Amino acid sequence: MGLGGDLVAMWEVPLSDGLHKVGFEHGTTTGRRVLWIDGQKVRHDWMFKLVGSEVFNIGNTKCVIKIEPVGGFSYEYSLEVNGKSYKKFTENQSKILKTWLFPLDGAYTRVVLEKDTLDVWVNGTKLDTAGEFVEDGTETHFDLSGHPAYIRAVSSGNRREGLIHGLVVDDVEIPEAVE
Repeated sequence: MGLGGDLVAMWEVPLSDGLHKVGFEHGTTTGRRVLWIDGQKVRHDWMFKLVGSEVFNIGNTKCVIKIEPVGGFSYEYSLEVNGKSYKKFTENQSKILKTWLFPLDGAYTRVVLEKDTLDVWVNGTKLDTAGEFVEDGTETHFDLSGHPAYIRAVSSGNRREGLIHGLVVDDVEIPEAVE
């Protein structure tokens, strides 16, 4: 992140268009606050108030860093994303996003399925897709730079588990990534 040496908190925020790194610098003696998103300095403020909130957006996603005293000159930093605690938000995202990360044509490709909207994102760009019903479920077809690809959704046979999603590129099943 920065060279100031006051980096006090770092979070990775999983969104449909990618995993965003948020860093926060807080000079507890100077009041300096610096916000970093994906390695870029987004905001640099001098505040005389050492506690409070920093509100910012990542795309259309509202985020708030809360700075609270925990005794003496110690502070606690927490992140809220879309009104939810960071932990709750990331747990929810892991339920609604399926992610695959794999090499394709010499570069890593990130494919994300939003299970609630059935949108497909590739390296941060939403794709046009074509869905079709097949014998054991559905397939969502799209093109990956000239490589035919689809996401297959089949029933797990278990109501609690729901649908199982798999990505197939060039007739090869790609293992799901863990983020």
